[in-house]
Amino acid sequence: MIDVQQLNKRFGNYQAVNNLSFQIEDGEIFGLLGPNGAGKTTTLRILSTLLKADSGKATLNGLEVSKNPEAVRKIIGVVNGGMGLYDRLTGREVLHYFGQLYNLDKSTITRRINELDEILSLKATLDKKCGDFSTGMKQKIVIARAVLHDPAIIFFDEATNGLDVMARRAVLDFVKNYPQGKRTVIYSTHIMNEVEELCQRVAIIYQGQLIAIDTVENLLGQTQTKNLEQAFFALVEQSGIKEAA
Repeated sequence: MIDVQQLNKRFGNYQAVNNLSFQIEDGEIFGLLGPNGAGKTTTLRILSTLLKADSGKATLNGLEVSKNPEAVRKIIGVVNGGMGLYDRLTGREVLHYFGQLYNLDKSTITRRINELDEILSLKATLDKKCGDFSTGMKQKIVIARAVLHDPAIIFFDEATNGLDVMARRAVLDFVKNYPQGKRTVIYSTHIMNEVEELCQRVAIIYQGQLIAIDTVENLLGQTQTKNLEQAFFALVEQSGIKEAA
């Protein structure tokens, strides 16, 4: 579903993504794990057509990102921890508006809202103005908006930042249930226990470089550690990559 080959991105003297390669299968929840500044968000911005790579190649469902950006946007959804909503609109109005941007007809939009209401328990968010939402309510509509067009691929980028325990659980439960059939999730975070709970495989990125990619179980066995946090530090040490000054 996703094929990334030797991706590079530099900002001035800072190498944000350094020769990054990985592949993700249909229906997989794939973790992108690393500290803040590791290059996770830059990588996702390249895959979602928001940034252009300096070199390398990324293909999503057979579409090369740099050559087919409009087609790629039709098959992806993006959720992060800082996405805004229109305060004067209700949740339902936001979803109808974005459904039209996705070129969905009214009956399809209504059907998808009803389906997502069942999955996300949208309830009061639909007919309440977004300016009156709690953080958790906002994130539910942000997720619904991102998947309204039933994309094949969805990117979660630090999507639980700032959420309370109930809202965080709603996000994690949605991610668990989303990859059905050929739909795929990249879950990018620095929170180790979320990756342990959600992801079949994980790529660990440090200073823009891939230092390990495998199942959580195999990474723990490889490093002879008890949890992913311990494995992360062991793998960073083994990599010999120094923290940037």
